[in-house]
Amino acid sequence: MPQQTIEVHTATFADLDTRTFHDLLKLRIDVFVVEQECPYPELDGRDLEPDTRHLWLTDGTAPLAYLRILADPGGVARIGRVLVAPYARGGGHAGRLMTEALALVGDRPCVLEAQSYLVDFYARHGFTVSGPEYVEDGIPHTPMRRDPVR
Repeated sequence: MPQQTIEVHTATFADLDTRTFHDLLKLRIDVFVVEQECPYPELDGRDLEPDTRHLWLTDGTAPLAYLRILADPGGVARIGRVLVAPYARGGGHAGRLMTEALALVGDRPCVLEAQSYLVDFYARHGFTVSGPEYVEDGIPHTPMRRDPVR
């Protein structure tokens, strides 16, 4: 069986073609709204912001993993909508995606709202817990922060 080539993609909303945005949005809805049973307004307007970066991995055809990087006030980067397609889990895609995202973030402070069962995963990428756990859409979350290395 040939080795699968995983490709990394980064784009602003303006650089996304219609089909790609459809496929990324479908994956986000399939995971967060359908699989995790969280009916929430997935289209929050932040995808359109000029400083938002969409980052995803593909196997050459379909998206396997996705996240977006938002620009929060004060030069803080916010990572969100982190997911791996159900059929692609266990392949190291989330770790690769985070490594790529943090390379894009560079020396800016970075925050995220981790699903609490993933706190250890994010800690391996330099994040620390920055606030108390809370429940959103029935799922425990923990705020985390990664400060630049000085």
